[in-house]
Amino acid sequence: MGVSVKQMALIVATLGVLSFIFGVIAENKKPASGTVITVKDVVICKYPSDPTVALGYLSFAFLVLCTVAGYWSLFYPYKGRSIPQSAFFHNTSFVVFFNIALFIGGLAAALLLWPTITEQLHQAHNVHKNLSYQCPTAKTGLLGGGAFLSLDSALFWLVALMLADNTREDFFDEFDGPRKDGDPGQVLTNEYEADVHMKGVA
Repeated sequence: MGVSVKQMALIVATLGVLSFIFGVIAENKKPASGTVITVKDVVICKYPSDPTVALGYLSFAFLVLCTVAGYWSLFYPYKGRSIPQSAFFHNTSFVVFFNIALFIGGLAAALLLWPTITEQLHQAHNVHKNLSYQCPTAKTGLLGGGAFLSLDSALFWLVALMLADNTREDFFDEFDGPRKDGDPGQVLTNEYEADVHMKGVA
């Protein structure tokens, strides 16, 4: 039994919200700085135990899943009926929201990964020869910004899904009628391609 548009929308929204929640918690749990301990000619940074790195990676993982689910939901053959992808990209609004969702998702991934990896490196390499080193942590605000962009990305995928569903309905309305034996999605695809070709020739 296949999934419905509503179920796919719920999956995308849930993954986006989870990415947002983990990102916000990671931002709130991140310490402002580590404790400076001077031993002979080196500075040892002692950072408090916190889940920032783990939460940052979890937020990124759910963002990736949200992006994959969002992309897959647009072209999934609901009720076993598929249409050519070119039909979606004839819709200007769909193209706009599709590209915005991809762009914001990529920006969110960068904002989540950058401070998470930086924080992990700070904790792993905590011995420094520079005696004036202040034991900083990752830049504040990046994880929170990435979390909000993750949520925005999910919202844009949902809008794109709504536009894709409208395009799918218009497509089937245009080619509504008795079908030949065989895969209805393939029949519609062949008819659509023939129609586009004839229009191009004309």
